[in-house]
Formats: sequence, structure tokens, C-alpha cells
Amino acid sequence: MAYKSTQLRSLAIVKKVITIHYFEYMSDFSFPGESHDFWEFVCVDKGVIDVMAGEKRIPLKRGNIIFHKPGEFHNILTNGTVAPNLVVVSFECNSPFMKSFEGEVLSVQETEMALLAQIIIEARNAFSGRLDDPYQEELVRRQPSLSFGAEQLIGNYLEELIIHLYRRYFSNPEQISTGRVTANPMHGDAHNRIIRYMEEHIGEHLTIETICRDNLTGRSQLQKIFHKAYGCGVIDFFTGMKIDAAKQLIRSNQLNFTEIADRLGYTSVHYFSRQFKKLTGMTPSEYATSIRSLSEKGMEKQ
Repeated sequence: MAYKSTQLRSLAIVKKVITIHYFEYMSDFSFPGESHDFWEFVCVDKGVIDVMAGEKRIPLKRGNIIFHKPGEFHNILTNGTVAPNLVVVSFECNSPFMKSFEGEVLSVQETEMALLAQIIIEARNAFSGRLDDPYQEELVRRQPSLSFGAEQLIGNYLEELIIHLYRRYFSNPEQISTGRVTANPMHGDAHNRIIRYMEEHIGEHLTIETICRDNLTGRSQLQKIFHKAYGCGVIDFFTGMKIDAAKQLIRSNQLNFTEIADRLGYTSVHYFSRQFKKLTGMTPSEYATSIRSLSEKGMEKQ
């Protein structure tokens, strides 16, 4: 038999990235804005923001993503109350299909959120420096990389993200209005239900028994779900959720540490501080100072 090869067609190619950021902004962070000759997207992981896209001021909430085209002035505006978490990536892509993204506010689903998470993970493997520094202008390669093929995977995940969004919003526009969330093949309905439950009870002291009872799930099955998805137990995961919530409250700058500890269901501010340092390597005070100093660094340069 005479086999013939097929050249695969690539419709969205990303060969260069300029910046990859995961920001935990203070609630009163301000950035003067910029424009450049490459694409950039902003995706809200937590909280709310407004963005300037040219002369338009556009509100974004959790799960929203916007692409800024090359040459478009853009800016991020916090509201002084809610401290947002953002994924911001800039890259070069000359595909004509990118034109469809201009001026559109889209919503990412679980599949796309998983891709964004993988981009951040591989960026930490491939590059040194802090991904939360808004004034970092160059990605510096780790020598050697912490993971084989990390840079290639970043490009692959970015291309897959673009393809998923294009298919859903522009190839099959009838799917936009359904409001249906695509299940993440990595997890499942039970996982997603329990995550929502823990988010709703973030200020409480949950035990494995309580989570099992309220979600009609066996103890062994519950632990299996979280060990498979995250490599840790459900209580460890819930503690991590509490600390993430604490970080956001600290950046909101509305409550003191005692009030934050109380709101999140800790028995004392001292226990809260110990847990915070255990997971982050910093005390709450050190974290607040670190984030604030990054926010203020750019102002000193002006």
C-alpha cells in the first residue's frame, strides 16, 4: 500500500508570548493603561473590574474574558471595594480568525478555565520571576526549565483556548444563549457540586462528616474525588479555599485580620495567622505588605 501523509492545518498559531500574569490586585489598584502591537486578553478569575478598550469602559465579572487587539489602548480599573484576581496574557497571533474577538466580551467555561490554569502552571515551570508583578516586561527562561516541553505546552494551551472560544461563539453561535456549562472531563458533577457547596459555606467550620451528609456522598468517595483532582484531602482543599478568600479580603482592605478570621470561621486570629503562613509562607501582615508594594512600585516610576 502507498501511504500518503496529510499536512495538518493550523488555524490559530501562537509562537510568541510577551507576558503571562496571574494578578491578585488590591481593591484600589490603578494602572495608567497602554497600547502595543500584539494581542492581550484579560480574564476575571474572581471579583469584578472595569476595563477600558479604546474609548469604551466595559464591566467584567468572574468568568468574563476580553481580547484587546494590537494597537488598542486598554486599562484595568478596580472599584475600590472588591479585590479581583485576573489572568492576563499577551501574545502574537496573525490568524485572520482573531478579528472575530475584537470588541467582544466572552465567558469562559470549565474547559477554558482548566486551560488557563495549565498556562499559569507551565509558565511557572518555564520562566523565573513573579507572575503577579504587573510591571514585569520580559519573561526570563529558567535554566533549566522545571518541566520538559513547558514552553511548547503554553503555546498549545493558548491555541486550544482560542479554538474553543471561536468554535463556541463564532462557529456555532446558536450555543451562546443556552447558558449550559460544559462539564470538565477531568472532574464531574459530584466534584462541581461539592465545590459550590464549600464556596457557599466558606465562613463555617466544615468536617468531612458534614460535607458527606449534606452532599449525599460517602467518605471514601469524597476523598477519592479530591485526591484524584488535586492530590490532597477535601479538608486540606477547603482550608486552601479559606486562605484564598482571606487573601482577597486582605486585598480589599475593608476588614482587619481579626474580622477576616471571624468571617471565615476561625476560632482565633492567631490560629488564622498560623494557617495563613503555613499555606502561603507569609503572615497576613507580610502578604498585605507584599501585594501593596507591587501595586505601588509602578507609581514610583512615574
